[in-house]
Amino acid sequence: MNETPVKQQNTGAYYGQAVASFGIAMGAVALGIYNLEANAWVRAFLGIAVLYLTTSAFTLAKVVRDRQEVTQIVTRVDQARMEKIMTEYDPFSPRPPLPKPAQDR
Repeated sequence: MNETPVKQQNTGAYYGQAVASFGIAMGAVALGIYNLEANAWVRAFLGIAVLYLTTSAFTLAKVVRDRQEVTQIVTRVDQARMEKIMTEYDPFSPRPPLPKPAQDR
């Protein structure tokens, strides 16, 4: 029962696509805000809102990833404990007698 989990890793193409997609989306939004027919303060507000939304999305992604990694670590520790118990257990070894329950007087 020794199963070593395979570390999942993204390919370079997937990473490149994610970076390019992010760059294109940010550029498109920045261009749209720049060309918006509105006062400068409205464009500034929208720009700050986009930056805040972007940082919030990165924070959320990190929190979700961290929670998943903690779950994987706990699972690995539990699996290691179970494997240790299973290797130390000998079903044919004599067992000590069970203690007798205490009687009330």
